Amino acid sequence: MNEEDLQRLGLALLNSPAEAIVYSDREGLIRFWNEGAERVFGFTAEDALGQSLDIIIPERQRQRHWQGYDEVMRTGTSRYGSGDLLSVPATRKDGSRISVEFTIVPLKGADGTMMGMAAVMRDVSARFEELKTLRRQAAGR
Repeated sequence: MNEEDLQRLGLALLNSPAEAIVYSDREGLIRFWNEGAERVFGFTAEDALGQSLDIIIPERQRQRHWQGYDEVMRTGTSRYGSGDLLSVPATRKDGSRISVEFTIVPLKGADGTMMGMAAVMRDVSARFEELKTLRRQAAGR
């Protein structure tokens, strides 16, 4: 595959509605918000760009999130290995809570310093609720 084809593939993946892809800078301000993020979180790109990630982080999780985020920005490393799938609650524009699974992709500058981080996310609320129901049913037997 040549460079031009790779660029086309990258743009197609970034703009796909299948996965929510969000990129935030060192300060946690949203700099990229794709169609998938619009679908999952309910915010348009116009709503989200330039906003803090707090718009999708439930208030109870914010302190813990920012401690980890700041540590990754400072050190350039995450305690989550490459490709680890993380599960967390998130907030939609209408205030409803959802469960998301995601992987993170750190972005470093030419000098190796952290520029920001991308997350590739998927709404897994239905599966999460199904598992909770199955666990309750299993516990009741």
